[in-house]
Amino acid sequence: MTAAPGSDPLDLWDLAVRDHADGPALVTPRRVLSYRDVDRLTDAWADSLAERGAGPGELVGLAFADPARTVLGMLAALKAGAGFTVLDDRLPPAARAELVGRTAARVWLGDGRHAPEGAYVPDEAAADAAGSAAADRSGRAAGSDTAYVLFTSGSTGRPKGTVIERDALRRFAHAVARRLELTPGDRWLQVASLGFDVLIEEVFPAFAAGAAVVCREDTQALDAEELHLTLARTRTTVVELSTQYWLEYARWLDARGATTPSTLRTVVVGGERMDPRPYRDWQARQPAALAHVYGLTECTVSSTFYTGRLPADAEEVPLGTPLRDVDISIRRDGRPVPDGESGEIHIGGPLLARGFLDDEAATARRFVPDRYAAEPGARLYVTGDLGRIDADGQLVFLGRVDDQIKIRGHRLEPARVERVLCELPDVDQAVVLPDPETGTALWAFTVPTDPATAPPPGEAVRLTGADRDALVGPLEARLPDWAVPRVLHRVSVLPKNAHGKVDKRRLAAWAAAVTAPSGAGAGSVAGPGPRAAHARGAADSGRGEPPDSVLTLFREVLDAPQFGPDDDFFDHGGQSLLAMRLLTRLRESHPAAAGLRASALFTHPTPRRLAGALADRATARA
Repeated sequence: MTAAPGSDPLDLWDLAVRDHADGPALVTPRRVLSYRDVDRLTDAWADSLAERGAGPGELVGLAFADPARTVLGMLAALKAGAGFTVLDDRLPPAARAELVGRTAARVWLGDGRHAPEGAYVPDEAAADAAGSAAADRSGRAAGSDTAYVLFTSGSTGRPKGTVIERDALRRFAHAVARRLELTPGDRWLQVASLGFDVLIEEVFPAFAAGAAVVCREDTQALDAEELHLTLARTRTTVVELSTQYWLEYARWLDARGATTPSTLRTVVVGGERMDPRPYRDWQARQPAALAHVYGLTECTVSSTFYTGRLPADAEEVPLGTPLRDVDISIRRDGRPVPDGESGEIHIGGPLLARGFLDDEAATARRFVPDRYAAEPGARLYVTGDLGRIDADGQLVFLGRVDDQIKIRGHRLEPARVERVLCELPDVDQAVVLPDPETGTALWAFTVPTDPATAPPPGEAVRLTGADRDALVGPLEARLPDWAVPRVLHRVSVLPKNAHGKVDKRRLAAWAAAVTAPSGAGAGSVAGPGPRAAHARGAADSGRGEPPDSVLTLFREVLDAPQFGPDDDFFDHGGQSLLAMRLLTRLRESHPAAAGLRASALFTHPTPRRLAGALADRATARA
């Protein structure tokens, strides 16, 4: 693979403008901007930013509700010699205010409702007067200057601002474009939240290849049906989805016997451990290829890509091989281990972030000197992820360092047991955790492949007799005695917490409510059973409450059997993916829900209010 030309991400941009001036660069619902159009427009924006003090060492804040303008703002900031940061419109006001203060951006662009005071939108008409010659940016910014600052999720504490330099962005964009074999004929649909670093991967590799970035009209999440229609309508060739989002789309396609649009050639997927079963199913049924990626914000988005066909005997979907300029090593106590052995994943190379914004202590903890590197000053990022390099040179994920548990003196990665359970024909999903009371034994919670055998949502059934033996037998044949769960439960879903992770506390609570295990797999739990809930819903409907079908869908999607007609979707764990699922299911049973977006739940977050909105839509269409 050839090295990325130049020393700045704008060198890649200038080459694309030179070679593809009339080709599409930015596709929006209302217009298509060529590379020449975008170049001229962002030159004018950059001049406006420079007049307000933007330049090397400064940040430009972006707070647009329009993804296309966000992309223009990123380019303009870089052209001004500055870096950029993007304010996520999903953040609550207090969190937004804190991030605005921490970034200390010299200038803010934006017109979204979340834009801070003083933000403005450059005059696009000024671009008409701009010359067509490439702007002279010589000497304005160095490769070591900041390209952007984006914040981690903060799931383990205060969000950290990650500082990525311009040279790292240049190398990354070129490497991804080469790995995915992007061409000027490609169109990459932008679907990630604008404050999420996947935005970088959706934009800069496409521009490096002279391809087009396809932007939505707004930042509202697309549900599976909307995604499918958008992919087809825009003739998208590449899209990147989170693991859970991709699973939702795969389920939607399977339920309808549909395939991906003919123009879609690659779906990039990553963010969570990938179960081999749906990956294989997709590869067997869908024409669009999969690219499984692994990376962290601190290492410039994605570090490894797996683009092969998953072998039938693979127990994990590999994370792939490193991009150019990325060094992957497996280490124990900082010392590299041979291929095939497990340890903590370390990432090195010039794509590493400079560090965390104004947090030297956190930077020193996670970005450490590489004592074994040949070149002086080499650094490593300590990921906290466990992995190994397999016989084919592929990185394989084995879990988190902090997921390790100790059972009877033995250290165990629960994912090891979960993989064996998920290989059984009657198990769709599984999670393993220590006994909440003593921590000396393993518990397992499984979701059956046949939904008809699952208990009602919010309940756990403790397995005994033949049901238990059917799971324990294969485990005993594959695992040491201490690694075999002795208490097994069946659930309809694995509940998720606010961060999208399996909520083990809720699972333990469901298990604690089980009063009488049965050899047939039945059990009783505290609180009203499904018949009582149905009777209550019917009674409410008779008193003018929302139809039982609407209330039932809320309960099923949220896995909350006691959810009431005036309870708020978002107060009970609702989030964007669950909102998509709810609206998709509503469309299947309520004609008035056709065309209703998942964002409707923000204004109609309760069953009563959403049912009223559906009734109004039905009346309007009559």
